[in-house]
Amino acid sequence: MNLHEYQAKEIIASYGVPIQKGIMAETLEEAVSAYEKISADSNSPVAIVKAQIHAGGRGKGGGVKLVKNLEELKEQSGNILGMMLKTPQTPGGMEGPGKLVRKILIAEDAYAPDFDACKEFYVSILMDREKQSNVIIYSTEGGMDIEKVAEETPHLVFKEYIDPELGMQGFQLRKIAFNLGLSGAGFKSMCKFIDALYKAYLGADASLIEINPTLKTADDRIIAVDTKISLDDNALYRQKELAAMRDETEEDETEVEARKVGLNYVKLDGNVGCMVNGAGLAMATMDIIKLSGGSPANFLDVGGTADAQRVEQAFQIILRDPNVKAILINIFGGIVRCDRVAQGVVDAYKNMGNISVPIIVRLQGTNADIAKELIDNSGLEVKSAVLLKEAADLVKEVVSA
Repeated sequence: MNLHEYQAKEIIASYGVPIQKGIMAETLEEAVSAYEKISADSNSPVAIVKAQIHAGGRGKGGGVKLVKNLEELKEQSGNILGMMLKTPQTPGGMEGPGKLVRKILIAEDAYAPDFDACKEFYVSILMDREKQSNVIIYSTEGGMDIEKVAEETPHLVFKEYIDPELGMQGFQLRKIAFNLGLSGAGFKSMCKFIDALYKAYLGADASLIEINPTLKTADDRIIAVDTKISLDDNALYRQKELAAMRDETEEDETEVEARKVGLNYVKLDGNVGCMVNGAGLAMATMDIIKLSGGSPANFLDVGGTADAQRVEQAFQIILRDPNVKAILINIFGGIVRCDRVAQGVVDAYKNMGNISVPIIVRLQGTNADIAKELIDNSGLEVKSAVLLKEAADLVKEVVSA
């Protein structure tokens, strides 16, 4: 689950991480009020207007603007609120439709009073599954695309692995600050910053925290200027307050609907819809589709319950994608009986009555033979298979037709 910048900053600030102060606004009136408070607190008329969407690179699309007075604040806030912001990370990139900006953050000028004396760093924390430990990735080249930095100057990107049992150690904090070229008060501030940030990462059950840029100010304070947090969906059951921060307007509408009815769905860019029970089988099914000359249009796990209602809901969600040219239903009957799934497919097909794409049903496991007979005798335009190769051949047949 992704968060907006203003939400991410609230979380890390609660763990003692110094942040660039700001106030979220959804209307021009709220933006003016926020600006007046920010400028009064910072004793400066300079502020930053930041679009709040779930995508990076906002500045490249005109979603981050510096303002020097109230009139500029009104102008830039009015321009950004309601705009379709295109960034390299929005759907379709800079050539895509962009994302609607519904919220903005009015933030203080963290670089005052001496811009030239400030220094930007990159810091992120995430899980390295291969090494089974958390890792802090950091660089002296903050404010830039870390992928570009890693590609062109890999020696400027550092990694510090944190043993999950031992936790963060003092020598590791000092090592990070040293590698970033800090000394004196800046060195101590960075150690405290990283320590608090790691506590926030663990406490929030985050899968990613990225601070870019992490800023060393002229007076040697270390603060988070921009913050990105992704939370682990599997831990949201114990993070009720954080789960309530979900902004469904930033997510794919179909994925939101699927989640509400208990389906695990992720939209992809292919032409063959998938309906599978079990995440592992779903991954294998996508491989089958790819090897057969097609391309998966989605990941969809219906779970252990595949009755007519659930199958119908899955059909409706898959068919919302206009790119879907065929649907492959791949069910292993372990907990759920294949004949029940088959009956669910037949009932759902009859209830919907407007399925115009070919459907391939591959059922294996308990009562698979009965299930195949049910589908074959249904009189519907549904092709059945028992073996994976049969299903792959049928996919190839309908995709190349």
